[in-house]
This record gives sequence, C-alpha cells and structure tokens, in this order.
Amino acid sequence: MSTGKKTASHRKGAGRRAFLKTSLSAGIAAAVFPDFINMEQTAEAFEQVSQVKPFELDEITIAQLSAGMKSGQFTAHSITEKYLARIEEIDRNGITLNSIIELNPDALQIADALDKELKEKGARGPLHGIPVLIKDNIDTADRMATTAGSLALIGSKPPKNAFLVEQLIQAGAVILGKTNLSEWANIRSTHSTSGWSGRGGLTRNPYALDRNTSGSSSGSAVAVSGNLCAAAIGTETDGSIVSPSSVNGIVGIKPTLGLVSRAGIIPIAHSQDTAGPMTRTVSDAVILLGALTRIDEDDKATLNSKGKTLTDYIQYLDANGLREARIGVVRNYFGFLPQVDMVINEALEVLKKQGAVLIDPANIETIGKFNDSEFTVLLYELKADMNAYLTRPGFSPPVHSLKEIIEFNEKNAEREMPYFQQEIFLQAEAKGSLRSKEYLDALKLNHKLSRKEGIDAVMNKYKLDALVAPTESPAWVTDLINGDHFIGGSSTAAAVAGYPSITVPAGFIFGLPVGISFFGRAWSEPTLIRFAYAFEQASQHRKPPRFLSTCL
Repeated sequence: MSTGKKTASHRKGAGRRAFLKTSLSAGIAAAVFPDFINMEQTAEAFEQVSQVKPFELDEITIAQLSAGMKSGQFTAHSITEKYLARIEEIDRNGITLNSIIELNPDALQIADALDKELKEKGARGPLHGIPVLIKDNIDTADRMATTAGSLALIGSKPPKNAFLVEQLIQAGAVILGKTNLSEWANIRSTHSTSGWSGRGGLTRNPYALDRNTSGSSSGSAVAVSGNLCAAAIGTETDGSIVSPSSVNGIVGIKPTLGLVSRAGIIPIAHSQDTAGPMTRTVSDAVILLGALTRIDEDDKATLNSKGKTLTDYIQYLDANGLREARIGVVRNYFGFLPQVDMVINEALEVLKKQGAVLIDPANIETIGKFNDSEFTVLLYELKADMNAYLTRPGFSPPVHSLKEIIEFNEKNAEREMPYFQQEIFLQAEAKGSLRSKEYLDALKLNHKLSRKEGIDAVMNKYKLDALVAPTESPAWVTDLINGDHFIGGSSTAAAVAGYPSITVPAGFIFGLPVGISFFGRAWSEPTLIRFAYAFEQASQHRKPPRFLSTCL
C-alpha cells in the first residue's frame, strides 16, 4: 500500500515524507518559497506553456462519457483508443510525464466486448466502458505485471485479480493499465524521492515538470490530473492517496479501513492500508467508490463494514450539503507555510457562506504524540504482511520474503538503489513477530491516541460532523540526491485511526495546487461526501495542468 511519509526527527517514518510536525521553521518554508521571488518574472514563467495540444476528453466526467456512449457519440473502444493515444503523446513521449508503468495489451479487446454488451443488454452501471488506471501494487491476473515498481518482482504473476479489480471488472470498467508509484509504496528508505521506482523511473508533476508528484500513488494522481484516464485507483497507509491528490490538483478519497478490500494488494501495514478513488471531481470519486465497496471473505476487515457499506454514494451529492454542518478547524495542522494558511482560510470562508458552522479552533490534542508508535507498528506489520503476501498459495514470485527483497536490492544496487537505500526495510527485517509486546503496545497506543483521545475526542467535545485541515504543502522541487522536501500535511490522524478522509482542490500557490481535507469518524463517508461536494460546487478550484517546465 503506501505511507507516503518520513519522520522529521530521524527521517523516521515509514516512507515518503515526515510524519507530521505541527510547527516548522521559517527557514524550511523559505527554502520552498524564497522571499526574493520576482513576481513579474513568475508571471512570465506561467505564460511559457509547453506545446501540449488540446485533447477532446480534457476534464470530461464519467457521467459525460457514459452519456456519450448511450447517445452514440462515443464507444468504449473509441474512448479507450483516445486515452491510449494521449498517453503515447504526452506520458511516454513529448513532455514525458511517466505516470504509467504498463498499459493493458487487452484494453481495446475488453472495450469491444463491453460495446457489444451495451448494445445487446445495456449498461452494467455508471462505470460501463470507462477506462480506469490502477496502481502497480494491485494484483491483476492478466498480461500485466504487479511489481510495486520494483525490479525484484519482474516476472511475478499473481494467482488472481485483487478483489477490488474484480469489482471494477464486474462494474464494466476497462482496466487501462498500471500506474507508476513511489517504489514499494515509499516504505523502503528514509531519503526516498516520491514518484520514483526502479522499474518505472521518475513521474513528473503536470503543473510544473520540475516539481514533485508526492506519493506514493504518484502515477495515479498525475494520470488523472493530466487527463490520461477517466479515473484511477490509489492506495494509502498514511497520506498516499490524499497527498498526491492535493499536490496534483484532484479529488482523493481515503476510505474507512475495511470499506474496500485489501486482498491482492502488496501490503505495508494491515492496520492502516486501504485503497481508494482518485478522480477530477467528487462525483466521479463517488461513482468509483460505490463499485469498490463489498464484503470480501478474504479480508476480515471488510466484515466490519456490514450494514455500513453502500454501493451507491451518488445520493449524497448535495450542493447544499454544508447547511448547518458543524465542522471543526484543526488549527494544529496549520502553520507549516503562511501561503497554505491563506488558501485554506479562504476555503473556510466558502464553508461559512454555504451555511456551515465552524468551530475554530477544534484541535486534536494528541497530534505528534503517536508518530513513533505508528512507525513501530509499520515496521512490524511490513515484515509480517509482506512475507504473507509473497508466500500465498498458487503464487511463485521471484522473491519470497522481505529478506530476499533486501538481498535482491543489494545484488542489484546500481539499478535499484542509485539514489536512496533501504534503511526502513532493514529496520523492519530486524523486528520480531506480531506477538511482540513492543508491537502490541504500539498498536494499542496508536488507536488510543488517534481514535478515543484524538478524532473521537474533539468531535465529541464540540459535537462535530467533520474536521477540516490543509491536506498538504504545495509540490516541492524534485531532488533525487537529498530526497523529498515535504514540510507539512494532515493525513496522519485519520490514517492511524483507520478513519475516512477526502481531499478536494482548494486553490493555488504560484500555480501549484493545494487541497483541503475533510475527515471524521469511522464510516462517515456519506457525511464527508456531502461536505466535499458542496465545497467543490461552491468553489470550483480544479484547473487542468498546463505542463509548464517550472512555476518560477
């Protein structure tokens, strides 16, 4: 799955960037947005748009594509063909976004079969004939590989589709291909660069090509933002859906743990892993979410969703959904960059104008107190869960344990570790079993501080319907030598608690997107969808990327 984060103290985290620090030095902020920027020169840079031709399907929604197929304007074949051509034009050639690691060689044949079915039987549902990309840590039992971006899994053939892939296929989606990602979902090194994998290379941000994509669902976010697909699936352990969604100007939903099956997804940590939709609009994300939510006997966590899961979340798309909503502003997730605070404060004004009652501040008092315990849990679960994934019945991958992955990387260091090492893998391999007292104590502390004394406590105290905070800092300059320069975000509390979170575009800083996150109690997706959609409709901040070489 994906953590997407590194801790700031010993860059201890479990992946891409620092586990949340609620205050950051002005020096760090200045390194990202120096005060000597010449605004006139910046304005001129924005005019230097790369020569990317307009695309017929730019910003088109799933509903519009579906209506086009019903009217005869499109077919599943023609839509798939158009996306494949666009991918060839700007992802693999031209500006080379490099967001897609592999295309499905059977995509057009699948589209043809769905066209035939549409004529003979009608549509299966809103996803019938819609091209969807999935992250390359999600199993497909087809002619594509599932590698988590690692050369160590080249040639592995999963015994069956991941449960969520089966759900998409049954819904009539065209699995268009696999997206690039931060290798191993960013759980290998404390100094990794998001969006880079040994197999896929470096993914680039479509708003400014020299800026980072965040991760670990890097390719999924970029492909959606750059209009290379109708929608995509990402995965998250801590931040890896919402962070790249924010940085790439799209909508991302990190569901409650157990709402979407984890079976057939290369794991990091079962106590936090989940998959979720990544789209350009809240309505598209909701359509995709409805296709993913089912109870899976191979994933016991989904049993907890019985009576809570829905297959239709469209009913919660209410443009007036913010009226009389009580929303808490988590101010101790602010303060890492003044410009971000300005954007989110403007977003808060939109919430108020739409009828929301803001409780400001409504701080989560335990923020920062479970960073160490989260990392401890991820180390233990990484070893146990990865070993279990690699030794499933009917599966014969080239490596069979975390230890063998480490050995492969050492033997192939020139290709696998040219920029960063595998310190986190080594720390995880040194851990014991899930019966260890250290692990059990850390897991208990995680749930206590993130749930009972964290999100639940503040929501109970102020009788809240949801919480809001900035999702992430704007994209930083990609630096393969030093790694990521993440400076702040708000994913950790919901991630550790296993609670849902939705990020929506909230504005721009120097042309770089910034998102706002709505999060809350377990199984509160309907409420969060109402709020996110109402905000989106009132603000309309999504703007397609212009593929600039730089924003400065």
